[in-house]
Amino acid sequence: MATGGVAATAAAYTAARFGLLAAVTAVLVLAGVPLLVAAMIAVVVSLSLSFVLFRGLRARLGAAVLESRSRRDAERARLRASLRGERTDSD
Repeated sequence: MATGGVAATAAAYTAARFGLLAAVTAVLVLAGVPLLVAAMIAVVVSLSLSFVLFRGLRARLGAAVLESRSRRDAERARLRASLRGERTDSD
């Protein structure tokens, strides 16, 4: 079971990605690269690094989305059965 909901996990993953982008940009700017060029390079570098560094966060996000979808699918199936007049376990 995933820890936290989809929104919380997505927010953590997004914050981590933006943090990595800011860190890489800062390192490049401190190395003397102009800000715009550093930001463009940092986008490519942070994208690549995030696949390796945030593997766990990405897996948690995937599990949270899968769990949420499973719950919605089960609820949709119960609703459709109810609309067809079939008895469900909760009846």
